[in-house]
Amino acid sequence: MGRRIPGEFGSERQTGTLGKAVDVLEIIASAEGPMRFTDILNVSGQPRGTLHRQLTNLAAEGLVTIDRGHSYSLGLRLLKFASRAWAENAFRAVAEPYLRRLHDATGETVHLAVLSGDSMVYLDKVESRKAVRMHSQIGNTAPLHCTGVGKAALSTLDAEEVAAVVARLDFERFTGNTHTGPGPLLEELARVRAEGVAFDREEHGPGIRCVAAPIPSSGRSRAAGLSVTGPIFRADEGRMQLWARLVREAATEVTEELRARLGPRA
Repeated sequence: MGRRIPGEFGSERQTGTLGKAVDVLEIIASAEGPMRFTDILNVSGQPRGTLHRQLTNLAAEGLVTIDRGHSYSLGLRLLKFASRAWAENAFRAVAEPYLRRLHDATGETVHLAVLSGDSMVYLDKVESRKAVRMHSQIGNTAPLHCTGVGKAALSTLDAEEVAAVVARLDFERFTGNTHTGPGPLLEELARVRAEGVAFDREEHGPGIRCVAAPIPSSGRSRAAGLSVTGPIFRADEGRMQLWARLVREAATEVTEELRARLGPRA
């Protein structure tokens, strides 16, 4: 846990007490389980006294909890904020029936994800009823360079925005198929723009394939991707091309309804 995560927690956002507190919450949220004080200290880079005050204040507000082993987890009060944000998110509400229709047509797991910082956040998900399900969860993040939704969302940004984001990516290798540098990713983004669909052929997880389509918007605030994901034994190239057509159609319908409901800024 001592490894610092470039571009995710760091000095660019730690400009005040609130920014530091949000960084602490993000660190705890990104962990696989409760974190000890020393773990948070190593990742955050904050002074020991400052971090202690942050955690004390967050605990007093119910935003973090401390167990008997003096480890920290997210507090239940955050559920109130998260459930309200999820329920009232207009983008998710518009897209939901199209996700379910796409799930019915494919039988596989369907995701809606939005660009947040330098990663994707899963905003909604319809789980496959078949064997071998995905471990993704609503609210979890996913990398940009090796997921279908990530590449789809990146394809909606202009060249200057893409260059800025790509320059910050660490290109972590997850499988032997993962892009490990900007060149191949930029080449693929050009293809995504031309074809309107992005593929993940075992780039993020072994044995998992994904097809995603971008949901264009008027700016970075709603760069998004809609995807179908399944195990490789159910996702041969013929099935992937079928999914590509269905995902493109669903993404187009979501885009049109967003603009009809939310106006030209959608």
